[in-house]
Amino acid sequence: MKQTNEFWVGTYHGRHDGAQATVTATCDDTRPEPYAWACTCGASRSFPTQDGMDRTAWRHTHPTLWDQLRQRAARLLRTRSTR
Repeated sequence: MKQTNEFWVGTYHGRHDGAQATVTATCDDTRPEPYAWACTCGASRSFPTQDGMDRTAWRHTHPTLWDQLRQRAARLLRTRSTR
C-alpha cells in the first residue's frame, strides 16, 4: 500500500463567474510540484514552491474587477460561438 503525504494547507471561499466557489490548497511532497490548489469549478494549478499558491487561490475566489470583466467577455464569446 502506497502512503500518501498530502497535507491540507488552506481553504478559500468566494465567488467567480457568478457562482459560489471553494478552493482547497494542498501540499503533497511526492509530486514534482508539491503545492497545488483545486476549485469546485474544476480549475486547478500546481506550483514548485508555496510562493504564488495562496495569492492565485485567493484571486481565483476573489477576482479583481479586471478578472471579472475578462470572465464576462469569455462567457459572451462562448455563447456566441455555440449559436
